Amino acid sequence: MLKDGEPVCNSPDHDINEPHELWSGTKSFLGIMAAIAAKDGLLSLDEPVAVTLTEWQGDPQRSKVTLRHLLSMTSGHKSRIGRPPGYEAAVASDINSLAGLKFQYGAVPSQIFGEVMRRKLKAAGQSGGPRAYLEQRLFAPLGLAGYRWRNGPDKQPLMPQGVIMSASEWAKFGEFVRLGGRVDGIQIVDQETFEALFEGSAANAAYGLSWWLPRPSSSKDVVTATTDIDDHADSLPDDMVVAAGAGNQRLYVIPSLGLTIVRLADLDLGAALRGDKERWSDYVFLELTLNAAHSRSVPQNN
Repeated sequence: MLKDGEPVCNSPDHDINEPHELWSGTKSFLGIMAAIAAKDGLLSLDEPVAVTLTEWQGDPQRSKVTLRHLLSMTSGHKSRIGRPPGYEAAVASDINSLAGLKFQYGAVPSQIFGEVMRRKLKAAGQSGGPRAYLEQRLFAPLGLAGYRWRNGPDKQPLMPQGVIMSASEWAKFGEFVRLGGRVDGIQIVDQETFEALFEGSAANAAYGLSWWLPRPSSSKDVVTATTDIDDHADSLPDDMVVAAGAGNQRLYVIPSLGLTIVRLADLDLGAALRGDKERWSDYVFLELTLNAAHSRSVPQNN
């Protein structure tokens, strides 16, 4: 845990510099990538995906999907949890709902966003792809190192779940978010796009654009059920934002309290597939952590 950028607590049983699977915590990088790309003039959230994926232009459903829909999991693509398809297969995936109508969490929208970024960067003369772009524009300026990023079946970087990163490095990213998208005091994101990342949708108020939020949610999907922050929204800081991955990997960022908190754990695949939230409570963890931070009674390495 960091308070105003300074470490105040870490576990003595784990090496905070050892790389660890973030799983869907990876998705939190996508919204930030979009905010940086908007700053660079590459995209806007409400532009139709079909502007870039021209094969979608004649389709009555796909042509209405925007980048905002992809990042908010409301693009209409079926909710599929598990091994992500390659970019091309994701682009060709079936749609079962009108854009914006339903929250359907899954890997496909993130993979489609990866292909959108790949094509946009290529058109702009940047052939390295989305991973190279994020590394150049964000990871290198933040000094992130020692991470890995797994590829999918098409050898492209997995957008929904590919990053393997240590707690200390993920915390640096959290600090970047806490400070409003700034590196050394310089904002590298588009402000309007950055703020939009932390606004829920009509389909699921507890999920913004790749980030979870403490908001009451009517969504009944299995992934929303894996966290209880929506059930305790009135008791949690309103400005808290959360990156979450399978196995209860968590990055909590609370600007009003100056806190960045990382929690990493081994993945219980059975519990993840069941949507089991009985064994882990974000609310209980946060209640204990925030009480300790408030009282300033948290010793080092406790």
